[in-house]
Amino acid sequence: MQFLGINRGDRTISLTRVKRLFVIKTRFEAYLIIFALALGAMTRGAHYTVQYPGVGGYLLFAATAGAVFLGGAKILDALRYEREAREAGADTAEKAGLQP
Repeated sequence: MQFLGINRGDRTISLTRVKRLFVIKTRFEAYLIIFALALGAMTRGAHYTVQYPGVGGYLLFAATAGAVFLGGAKILDALRYEREAREAGADTAEKAGLQP
């Protein structure tokens, strides 16, 4: 039996390949995801202003925008942290005489 075009014995390899599709690797991918989050949040915020007229709707609109700012900052910080950790690991491996 085949799973995603790979034999049964290599099931872990195929799951790893599928899992890598959901990993943000570059800043460009992060910006695309943040844009999609912002687009959805602003649409939801616009619906809030219609559903809850007045100050309450505008506060909810601002909350959706703030959530995107916080989420986007977290995504970009995580990318920077992962890159620095990867570079630090390569530096320590070189100092120890190991292959990275």
